[in-house]
Amino acid sequence: MAERPEEAPMTSPVISMTSSTSLIHHPYQPPAGFAAPQPAVHKASTVIFANTAAVRARNWKEKNGYTYGLHGTPTTFTLEQRIATLEGGSNTLLVPSGLAAITLVDMALLVSGDEVLIPDNAYGPGKELARNELARWGITHRFYDAMDPQSLLDAIGPATKLVWLEAAGSVTMEFPPLAALVQAARSRGITTALDNTWGAGIAFNAFDLMPASGSDPVGVAAAGVDICVQALTKYPSGGGDVLMGSVTTRDAALHQRLTGTHMRMGWGVGANDAEAVLRALPTLPLRYEAQDRAGRALAQWWAGRSEVSLVLHPAFTGSPGHEHWRAQCCAAAGLFSVVFDERYSAAQVDAFVDALKLFKIGYSWAGPVSLVVPYDLSLIRTRPAWRGTLVRFSLGLEEVADLIEDSRQALAFLG
Repeated sequence: MAERPEEAPMTSPVISMTSSTSLIHHPYQPPAGFAAPQPAVHKASTVIFANTAAVRARNWKEKNGYTYGLHGTPTTFTLEQRIATLEGGSNTLLVPSGLAAITLVDMALLVSGDEVLIPDNAYGPGKELARNELARWGITHRFYDAMDPQSLLDAIGPATKLVWLEAAGSVTMEFPPLAALVQAARSRGITTALDNTWGAGIAFNAFDLMPASGSDPVGVAAAGVDICVQALTKYPSGGGDVLMGSVTTRDAALHQRLTGTHMRMGWGVGANDAEAVLRALPTLPLRYEAQDRAGRALAQWWAGRSEVSLVLHPAFTGSPGHEHWRAQCCAAAGLFSVVFDERYSAAQVDAFVDALKLFKIGYSWAGPVSLVVPYDLSLIRTRPAWRGTLVRFSLGLEEVADLIEDSRQALAFLG
C-alpha cells in the first residue's frame, strides 16, 4: 500500500482584499513595549476574542480578561484599581455620576420591605431617591441625627438593612463621630455605606477609622465602613468637566453583589472621561492641600466679619463636630459655609452673591474656579439647626487675597 502523504498544518488562507476591506482588516500591528506617563485610552463596545475558547474562558465578574466594553477596558480597569488604592479598598466600580454611585448601592442591597437609614444632613438628591423611587419600590427610609450615635441606634429596626453615612454633612458641614456610628450599625449587623466625596480618600481612610490596636482588634475592624462612594466629579477629576462616580469595597462577596447590579443596570463610563480622571489623579493630593489651605484662610477672614453669625468648617473650633474631625482627619476639603445674621433677608444675601465677581454661582466643587451657592436651610433640613440664610463657598485655585477682596467688595451690596 502506498504511503499517505504527510498532512500540512492548517493555516489561515490568504484573502485578497479590496481597498475598503483592507482599511478595516489591515494586518499591521504596532510593536509592543510602548510606555508613557499616562495610560492608553481604550475605546470599545465590541471586544475581539482570539478564538471560541477565549470567549468561554473569560469572566467579566473576575476581571480576568475583556468581554465587552460595558464590562471594562484596560483604561477603566486601571482607573478602578487606582481609586480602590486611594480609598484604601480592594475593588471599585465606576458609574456615570456620584448620584449613580448612591443609586447602585441602594439597588444592590435593598428589596421591597427593607429600610434604609439616612443622615438628615446627607446629600439632597440621595434623600430624594429614597423619598421617590425607593418608596415606590416598597423600600422605606428614616432620617437620623448624624451627630448622635444613639439617634442611629434608636432608628434601627427589624427591617433596617443599610445605613448611609456622610462626612462632612452636605452644605452644613457637620463632621459626625464616624467610628461610633459604624460601630453602632455593626452592633446590629447592618451594612454601612459612606459618601466620602468630601474626604476624597485624602482626609481619612474610611475603611480604617481607628488606629490599629493590639488590645481590641475586633473593635478596630468594626470601625471601618463596608462601602465607600465618591463623586469623582469633584476632587479626583478636579476640572469641573467630568461626571463620574465610584463604589469601593474591601469585601469580595459584597463587591460581587454590587457588580451584578452594576452589569444589569448597564452602567458604564466613557473612555475619555476615564482618561481625564486618570490624568488628574497624580495631582489630587497637591490640589486637595492647596484648596484646603485656601478654604481655611477665607473661612478665617469670614470668622471676623460681623455680617455672619456662624462659620461652618470642620477644622474650626465651634463648628459642629470639630472634635470628631480633629480626631479623625489629617486635612479638610476647600469647602465651607457661612450663616448670615438674621438681620439680613434672603434677598439681601442673594444681592451679595450676585455681586461676587471671581466666585461663580454654580453647584459642585473642587474645580479650578471658586463657586458659591446660597441655601434656605428650611428647605434642605427637617430640623434646621440655625436661622438665617446660608452661603456655601467652594475654593478653586485662585489667589486667596483676590478671593478675600472679592468677598469684601460684594458685602457692600448686602444692604
